[in-house]
Amino acid sequence: MAKYLVIVESPAKVKTIKKFLGQNYDVEASNGHVRDLPKSQMGIDVEHDYEPKYITIRGKGDILANLRKKVKKADKVYLATDPDREGEAISWHLMAALKLEDKKVRRISFNEITKTAVKASLKAPRAIDMDLVDAQQARRVLDRMVGYSISPLLWAKVKRGLSAGRVQSAALRIICDREEEISAFIPQEYWSLEADVLCEGEKKPMRVKFYGDSKQKLTIGNRESLDKIIEAVKKEEFRISDIRVGERVKKQPLPFTTSTLQQEAANVLNFSTQKTMRLAQQLYEGVDIKGNGTVGIITYLRTDSTRVSEEAQASAARFIQAEYGEEYALAEERKEKNGGKIQDAHEAIRPTDISMTPAKIKDSLSRDQFRLYQLIWRRFTASRMAAAVYETTNVKLDAGEYRFTAAASKVKFPGFLNVYDEQDEKKEPNALAKNLTMDTKISLKEFDYKQHFTQPPAHYTEASLVRALEEAGIGRPSTYAPTITTIIARRYVAKENKNLYVTELGEVVNHIMKEAFPSLVDVAFTANMESLLDGVAEGVVKWKTVIRNFYPDLMEAVTEAQKQLETVKIEDEVTDEICENCGRNMVIKYGPHGRFLACPGFPECRNTKPYLEKIGVPCPLCGGEVVIRKTKKGRRYFGCSNHPECEFMSWQKPSSQKCPKCGNYMVEKGNKLICSQQSCGYLMEK
Repeated sequence: MAKYLVIVESPAKVKTIKKFLGQNYDVEASNGHVRDLPKSQMGIDVEHDYEPKYITIRGKGDILANLRKKVKKADKVYLATDPDREGEAISWHLMAALKLEDKKVRRISFNEITKTAVKASLKAPRAIDMDLVDAQQARRVLDRMVGYSISPLLWAKVKRGLSAGRVQSAALRIICDREEEISAFIPQEYWSLEADVLCEGEKKPMRVKFYGDSKQKLTIGNRESLDKIIEAVKKEEFRISDIRVGERVKKQPLPFTTSTLQQEAANVLNFSTQKTMRLAQQLYEGVDIKGNGTVGIITYLRTDSTRVSEEAQASAARFIQAEYGEEYALAEERKEKNGGKIQDAHEAIRPTDISMTPAKIKDSLSRDQFRLYQLIWRRFTASRMAAAVYETTNVKLDAGEYRFTAAASKVKFPGFLNVYDEQDEKKEPNALAKNLTMDTKISLKEFDYKQHFTQPPAHYTEASLVRALEEAGIGRPSTYAPTITTIIARRYVAKENKNLYVTELGEVVNHIMKEAFPSLVDVAFTANMESLLDGVAEGVVKWKTVIRNFYPDLMEAVTEAQKQLETVKIEDEVTDEICENCGRNMVIKYGPHGRFLACPGFPECRNTKPYLEKIGVPCPLCGGEVVIRKTKKGRRYFGCSNHPECEFMSWQKPSSQKCPKCGNYMVEKGNKLICSQQSCGYLMEK
């Protein structure tokens, strides 16, 4: 009887796939990569056309020995690693490590781990796609060149243990640029004005919003303008100038890609990108479903395509018609408008079987697995359903020269909203008076007004950073989560209450990278490199050409940077602070959370204390010194040296100048000073 060997990446898949295949098939796992570049050196032979020097990964010897035994007994070997560039590269490395002949080995791939998909892949084996392998090799070699060339420079200039990366440096730059925008942002005052009006024959008032005049929308910039409008409106009668009833169609959402799944799971479930990918991997590889055994319940999780297979579309249409009615099924496929390159080899992320509803399998999943599966199931089902239709009513009311508006909408046909009501869907109270006509008499009851200030751009969250990386064309679905995890683990970025903040260390590293390697942290350059890698995957660019063009410029920048960069003096700088234990002058050291004072007599004397850098400004509350402090996560703020007795703190750098208008302290905003009391809003040049 013939004996076949199927090699997968993850041990979790072994059990699932073994169940689908007969006794003639043996299923083994490689546990991910088996060969890689050595850790002790760059591992790229620059003299011999940038040839990578691959070695067996430490600890993989026993796995390979076991696989070699199995290969000898097998009549045919199927390499069933993941259906992406990295999976293709792992199959190629397995061929080399196991010394497999082309005759004996075939590559198979499947987008979902179901019996149908696995058996279908065995009927359509193929050769290894060297274009995909070369695209992965090019990415690995580029990343190694950047990391191993620049990281030692950061060790020399800042401290050991730091790292630079092609994608992570661009991501850090994006976050730092946003921090600078926020710091320099100057709030502008504006006022909102609403009025409660009574319509003829109604007991409840109707709320209307100030719009402007009959020609254009107006912004109320200050209290004086507000008072002028209120006084003018009080003298006039309200009359309805327009009533418009219409329809608004809300399109169904597209099914999830890796990026949109990470964003939605962060916003709705408060999952980190790393957690989302870990749970999605479990759902893809297989979970033990009561009555079904181990089965993969979602399709492959690394994709930037919203395409859905014809079989899945047909299955969804049958399910929706049966469960909700024929009018709820999607009549026409919604296409994504996207100018960027999409690797359309994969489908969108969807359930492998739409009839396996979250409620049916809830008892077989952990709480977090269930929540993520439910999100994926609802989004996919909604994407196959008809659009929602709202009936809208818009009313314009004029009072003299000024115009107010009121609007309401109600669901006419819920469509996909029966399954998936997006988080940002605003629930508008249906507050319009009934039976409104152009002749309805209206009287003013009262005004409601509030002072507001324009807000700076929001700090990035993991979700919004993923969106920014995707929009800029930086990285690929498989790189978003590791990139964010790395910059947080390196303490370049601190995560507090979902928001990402640059730490002092992150600012130092970004400054060095911008100064010495401007192209590497340039978003357009990094995005262009991604499109070159796509060209390699498509077979239109040779991977060695990308490397040959990149490496000489990189080495020139590294050599120049070594000569010119000033050492960032944050280690062992002697201070006037005396160690109370042994009398030595304490020195500034650099730790995971930034600078601190340590006794140079270590290890005999282990005294340490916080390093409080004075900024030369007296505390506005108690007159003490304002110093730079840090939160536990490393975010910088300004506080008083007399803390905790004095509770002064400011995210913005305070100035010693007082506001001439209200007497509060001023803070620096770029090249301007602004009053710390937002309602005052006084502004002056520094």
